Amino acid sequence: MVFDLLSRRRPVPERTYIAIEGAKIPVAVRRSSRARHYRLSLHHRIGPVLTVPDGGRWAEAEQFLIGQTGWLAACLDRAPQPVPFVVGAKIPIRGQMHEIVASVKIRGQVECRQTDNGSQLLVPGGPAHMGRRLTDWLRDQARLDLEISVARHSATLGVRAARLRIGNQLTRWGSCSSDRVLSFNWRLVLAPPHVLDYVGAHEVAHLVEMNHSPAFWQVVRLALPDMAKGRAWLKTHGGRLHAYGQERALWHRGHQNVERPDWTNRSISPEHPGVTHGAPARP
Repeated sequence: MVFDLLSRRRPVPERTYIAIEGAKIPVAVRRSSRARHYRLSLHHRIGPVLTVPDGGRWAEAEQFLIGQTGWLAACLDRAPQPVPFVVGAKIPIRGQMHEIVASVKIRGQVECRQTDNGSQLLVPGGPAHMGRRLTDWLRDQARLDLEISVARHSATLGVRAARLRIGNQLTRWGSCSSDRVLSFNWRLVLAPPHVLDYVGAHEVAHLVEMNHSPAFWQVVRLALPDMAKGRAWLKTHGGRLHAYGQERALWHRGHQNVERPDWTNRSISPEHPGVTHGAPARP
């Protein structure tokens, strides 16, 4: 009884740690009023995240976390290694692999070049500025493609967005706000064009249905009849895109988002079915 009372009183920290093969892995902890279970997920840029329902006991949460050590270790082993934007690195642009090459120019735009050995990206400005220049160029390319996609699907559905934003969201490929602003992750330009187009159609459909009801999916299919192709690609490969442009792993075993998302938040997240572990919280 005394232990039970003390366990209830222990505050839930913002961060804890778990030991995996001798390494001390940081785990972010968040409280959730919506959660009904303890849940552990591995986020591609934040790292492991332990979700504790409001009213949950920290002692139970710790026990649950320790019980998932093997699962977390296996996820880390499967995670892709970061691919920094440096000379010699290979990154996809609209699904086609390109090798990063230093341009002899100090200023100017990134240029694409076809050679006998494949496609190249010529990046000006020297190694110190290569990552920023390439990221800025990729953001511009994503905007160009998404403006076309959003305009086409908006015309089909007879709607109009207030504004389009390109960002570097932690968990979302796209979102639609209540004031009709559509936001997208710039890494979509790394994926094949049909994937970016699916996310464009998905968010434009939210201008009609701000939910993920059956009616919403009917609207998406009206805008893009073969939407399943792009959605399936994101489920299978989406998490890999977040490795590009990362300088280093958050820890020695790599990282990626392997949580199956909650599709009720009116946004798109990388999907990895069946790899989030959960356990009910006792009242």
